[in-house]
Amino acid sequence: MTEVIIVVKLGGTEGVDFSAICGDAAELLTQGQKLVFVHGGSAEANALGEALGAPAKFITSPSGYTSRYTNRKTLEVFLMAVNGKVNSLLTEQLHGLGINAFGLSGMDGRLMLATRKDTIQSVENGKRKIIRDDYTGKIEQVNGTLLEMLLDEGFLPVIAPVAVSQKGEALNVDADRAAAMVASALKAETLILLTAVPGLMEKFPDESTFIKQLSQAKLPSALEMAQGRMKKKVLGAEEALQGGVGRVIIADGRVEKPISAALAGKGTVIQ
Repeated sequence: MTEVIIVVKLGGTEGVDFSAICGDAAELLTQGQKLVFVHGGSAEANALGEALGAPAKFITSPSGYTSRYTNRKTLEVFLMAVNGKVNSLLTEQLHGLGINAFGLSGMDGRLMLATRKDTIQSVENGKRKIIRDDYTGKIEQVNGTLLEMLLDEGFLPVIAPVAVSQKGEALNVDADRAAAMVASALKAETLILLTAVPGLMEKFPDESTFIKQLSQAKLPSALEMAQGRMKKKVLGAEEALQGGVGRVIIADGRVEKPISAALAGKGTVIQ
């Protein structure tokens, strides 16, 4: 397949405008553009967890990455919220615009195969803790052939960030890094990470320190200055470029026509 493919990651944070993104996608598809969506769902998972009496707990690794602590109960809440609600509503919205969307998770057809982490370390009040009952994983491979088949049939794949382990367990995976792996498997021209900020900032949240262009060589230093969830986006960008993706754009998902705006260079362009 030689067509240009764009992978779009829709942030699961409050404020990202799914309607604007879907409307923009509909227009791009009529122009013959091939798109793949990967979405998050942290805000929905947090809200559902609260409602079900299983509030979300976040842990910070010794190297400063924040992630969702996922035991079996919170994994089930995560599946309900992200795979059940967010994926279905996003697919519904796309169908409403006449787009033949195909909602799936990384478990379907073993689309995303991941290794479950035996133990993870977290730092609480300066002390390191070892956690053993966590259902998170690192994606090892993506079935690009399955996605190419869907794209060839005219579908827009909409992927929830759930992978499957070698033993068949459902695993929570980071959506930014899942999008990077999907983009690499498809040798996508562009990976767009849409979030609730204009892009990468040198001194977050000061928007006057916004970074417009970043070379791949500068990514390690960008990783040092990135705050919170932005660290995973920078890491995802690095993995995507190493995997053969042409460029990565971290852009604002709250504007009109977010995909088109990103493609026009609005956001932090990394190549």
